[in-house]
Amino acid sequence: MEAQVVDVVTARGPRTGAELAGEVRGDTFALWKACLLSPRLEVRRVGRRYVRLDRRVPGFTRLSPSILREFLTYCVVGLSGDRAALDARAEKVQAHVRDVTRKKSVLARQIMEDVAAAVAEGDGPENRYCAVLAGDIVHGMAHDVDRPERSTGSMVDGSDLDIVVLVTDDAPPALVRALDSTIYQKKYQYLKNPAFREEIDYVVKRLRTLREQMEFDTFKHMVACKIFDEAVLLTGSEELFATGKALLDEFGVTVRLREMEQVAIADRDRQQRHLLDTDERLLGRDDLLLFHTDEESEEFE
Repeated sequence: MEAQVVDVVTARGPRTGAELAGEVRGDTFALWKACLLSPRLEVRRVGRRYVRLDRRVPGFTRLSPSILREFLTYCVVGLSGDRAALDARAEKVQAHVRDVTRKKSVLARQIMEDVAAAVAEGDGPENRYCAVLAGDIVHGMAHDVDRPERSTGSMVDGSDLDIVVLVTDDAPPALVRALDSTIYQKKYQYLKNPAFREEIDYVVKRLRTLREQMEFDTFKHMVACKIFDEAVLLTGSEELFATGKALLDEFGVTVRLREMEQVAIADRDRQQRHLLDTDERLLGRDDLLLFHTDEESEEFE
């Protein structure tokens, strides 16, 4: 397989992992391994890694993108020593990632501004809630690779829009219902419309719920904290947003998340070395979870 990759990049220049997967015979694990171990090839990564929580991983913490997603979408493979060509192609890939990230961020903001306009009434309910964006978009790592949406199997355009709506404890129940139903309508509209094919993953919750989640004592609470830690404001009350962020420091969650991040970084290096040093025939299901998630195992088949 190494010889095939060398022939392709010699003839066509540096290629992304996904492009090579479509041009070289063999499975993606063997392709990834051949590229990383070959002295004739260099693998250039673009973008960044960030923490994601996964209940199937010991300690719940892993880095995202997964090793496989990173290789296919965020890596460029070229000939060793061909720095100029690698630099040029890596910059094109990075520029595409920035463009996709910007477009999805703008779309998320527009969607929530439309929701805000739909529920607006009286003295301004926007003072009673804030909408925030989380996920790979806020890390500058959005992608537009087609993938199946989890609940319906419908194909969507890459990264989903992870939105949390935080509502004050004294906001009327009618506002909570209006926010939930309006966003749900948007979710259906953007999922089913072939012009968009966007997945909106959202939750509407009270401030008291976020405060309870700051106990950081269950997997779901950890996920909620991690999401709000990385979140950026889309629309609504800046004061409420700041209050939610302050809870992270008040409960010591920020420090705990940074500690988990350092563990995930160390684990990634160890896991990658294990995969590179082990014959694929000897790898079990748990080993392959180090390479990709269960969802990606279906997506990349």
